[in-house]
Amino acid sequence: MLCKPSNTENFILPATSGIDVLNTVTPRIFIAATEQDTGKTTTSLGLYAALQQWFPRIGYIKPVGQRFTEVDGRRIDEDSLLIQTVYQTSTPIEDMSPIAVEPEFTRRYINEANRDALVRRIQHSFDRSTWEKDFTIIEGSGHAGVGAVFDLSNATVARILSSKVLLVVPGGIGRPIDEGALNKALFDREGVEIVGVIMNKVLADKMEQVADFARRGFERLGLELLGIMPVQKILTEPSLQQITEKIRGTFFCNAQFARNHARDIVVGAVSAANIQRRFSPGTLLIVPGDREDIVLAAISEASEANEQRLSGLILSDDLKPHRTLLDMLEKTSLPVVFSPQDSYSIAQRILSLTIKVQPGDTDKIENIQDLVLRHINIPRLIEKLGPGE
Repeated sequence: MLCKPSNTENFILPATSGIDVLNTVTPRIFIAATEQDTGKTTTSLGLYAALQQWFPRIGYIKPVGQRFTEVDGRRIDEDSLLIQTVYQTSTPIEDMSPIAVEPEFTRRYINEANRDALVRRIQHSFDRSTWEKDFTIIEGSGHAGVGAVFDLSNATVARILSSKVLLVVPGGIGRPIDEGALNKALFDREGVEIVGVIMNKVLADKMEQVADFARRGFERLGLELLGIMPVQKILTEPSLQQITEKIRGTFFCNAQFARNHARDIVVGAVSAANIQRRFSPGTLLIVPGDREDIVLAAISEASEANEQRLSGLILSDDLKPHRTLLDMLEKTSLPVVFSPQDSYSIAQRILSLTIKVQPGDTDKIENIQDLVLRHINIPRLIEKLGPGE
């Protein structure tokens, strides 16, 4: 079992000169992956809750982030903001996201490398993230080599922070093991140990078969499979808010339902008499604003006393129906969005969306927490990490 440091023993104030002073007492794990959007944040989000059974106070840091948002004038990684919002971490948000790779970052680094300063920033933020914590989750960015262009690959950062690694791979057999071997080579070169592998997004009816072959395949690489998580459809469903931002849309009414999920997409290209046959729970309807017959069908659907099947309505092509229909839409609970783009462009943009969990996605967050708790062998992970220093 990992030791739990006391409140005062687990923190060493970073020196202002030199880059070697670092907290080496607080237990930690670096969440890496073989590729982008494999499930690092899903794993981190779920592990945070699961590990609290052993370690009540958990810290989090994403040393190098590539997707960021503005918070009080600072560029903050979206995943750090998600973790802070969900778990109310006591760490300053700027220390949970010390480096945000904005568009000119790499060019500036190549022109005038400042590696030591970046390393000091990461170490300083890590020490603050572990202050009075029993355990710290470190989330990487992309595969093991991401960041090498500015001398801070995930493998290098894991070494700098004296952390062992939990590697997340996509579902399958051949490709995940091949990519696992590539990533292991980079971590091995840095002297970083991979304590286990988590396989994510496996088809439910293939779980048993994939687990058997994957376990044996990873063992050949000297890696242990610590969990296999099934595909969860709810995690692939974008919210109307995410869609609206992607299509440069604006809410006309009922924006309070912006968290509605789009489980299915229907483009209004058939007659109003046939369109309702295509509705199912969670359907997002996209239709040009001048197709008033289909808009009326949507109003009828939204006015039904039984369970509403539409999650939202997007009126495309910068067209709006008659004012009477707009007034009727306002009296329903159906969220309506205007967009200047045409219907098929909107559908294509939705299908190309990278779905990220948002702080307000309560149902998705609860799903993730349950998923990790049920499918990852947490006691074995803790055992593999070994005693704290």
